[in-house]
Amino acid sequence: MERTGMEQSHPAGAARARFNVLRWSAYAAALLVALSWAFILLDGNSGFGDLFRERTWQNAGQFVASLAGAGSGAPSPFVQAARWRETGQLALNTLAMSVLAMGIAGAGALVLLMPGARNVSDGTLGGAPSHTGRVVYAAVRIFYTLTRAVPELVWAMLIVFFLSPGIIPGALALGIHNLGIVGRLTSEVVENLDPAPARALRAAGASSPKVLLYGVFPQALPLFLTFLMYRWEVVIRTTVVVGFLNAGGLGREFRLRMSWFHYDDVGLLLVWYLLLVIAVDVLSAQLRRRVRWD
Repeated sequence: MERTGMEQSHPAGAARARFNVLRWSAYAAALLVALSWAFILLDGNSGFGDLFRERTWQNAGQFVASLAGAGSGAPSPFVQAARWRETGQLALNTLAMSVLAMGIAGAGALVLLMPGARNVSDGTLGGAPSHTGRVVYAAVRIFYTLTRAVPELVWAMLIVFFLSPGIIPGALALGIHNLGIVGRLTSEVVENLDPAPARALRAAGASSPKVLLYGVFPQALPLFLTFLMYRWEVVIRTTVVVGFLNAGGLGREFRLRMSWFHYDDVGLLLVWYLLLVIAVDVLSAQLRRRVRWD
């Protein structure tokens, strides 16, 4: 009876502990917010006061007007069909870069799907534990950490040293970084799968490829595609930043036009970029919905 009472009191104690952690976390977050605002308001070099100066908003209005092509004295690129075609080609290059990047990330994540899961190396998903499997698992996890720890911009800076500027360096930089992210997420999906189907296949004498095809893929593939689509939405935004380093697409042209103070051209590039992001977001949402329905 005493043991039963202890077991009944344990959930209440655990709930109280979780509540205390949440409460103190809220206190700490409120304190950090207060300290941050105090630093902004008390530091004379923070630039916070510039937000309330009339000159700041005048400059902002002039810049927005220049993005729309006002006051340049030359024909606006918004009314030039040739400029729309040229920048549209750049938008297609940016889209191609993002698709190629996600192809690299997705293919790498699929290849490392099983070696990167702990329950494969320790035999939980069926089969016998293997020392080699544990070593491979550790190597794959370290690889995931390294690839996602280095930002896409740094990868692009390294890759453009030995590859000519273009779509390929940007796609490689984005693909390598997102391989670490998608691979880690997918491996954790495999670690949380129901092991019963894979164990049943192992007990029936199925080979590892068949276990992967019939016991793992049906459960892991929908979430894998969902993660891939989410990262594609992020990548299409990051392509412009990577393009600053001569990686091609809208980003390279954006940097050049900003350097030449051609703000009306910058406005046109932003329009294409907005259209591209909206199109990818809509397509990604449709594909994710289709995956969930299937």
